[in-house]
Amino acid sequence: MIIFLGADHAGFELKSQLKPFLRDLGFEVNDEGAFSYDENDDYPDFVSIVAKQVQSDPDNHRGIVIGGSGQGEAITANRFAKIRAVVYYSSALEIIRLSRLHNNANILSLGARFISLAEAKEALKVWLATDFQNEDRHERRNQKIDGGFQTLPKF
Repeated sequence: MIIFLGADHAGFELKSQLKPFLRDLGFEVNDEGAFSYDENDDYPDFVSIVAKQVQSDPDNHRGIVIGGSGQGEAITANRFAKIRAVVYYSSALEIIRLSRLHNNANILSLGARFISLAEAKEALKVWLATDFQNEDRHERRNQKIDGGFQTLPKF
């Protein structure tokens, strides 16, 4: 599996610390930027590259994007077909596990202003070690998400 990393200025330091950690876990890591600290950079520039890389082979690629809150990064990533990005900023690790088990999330967005390095490492270990459950109900729901909503469901 290849892990693609992207971060703006708010996530730059955390990304720099997580890159060797991910390599030590045995993953191939591709850094898609930022490559230097620039407080005027824009996260969509880096997140879109990560999303396109994951989109090209969602079974074998995963992405980790890092910004101040992680929210804008996830919103940006989720604009791409077959991308299911989730946000994590220091709460129950069960959320991370379920994002993989049920949603087959392929991009993890971290809020650098709300998470410590130790918390980020624990979240990554859980997220990367958890496989999609692939039950019919979860696959059906993910196909609906990936296909978009052509018609509104009837309630």
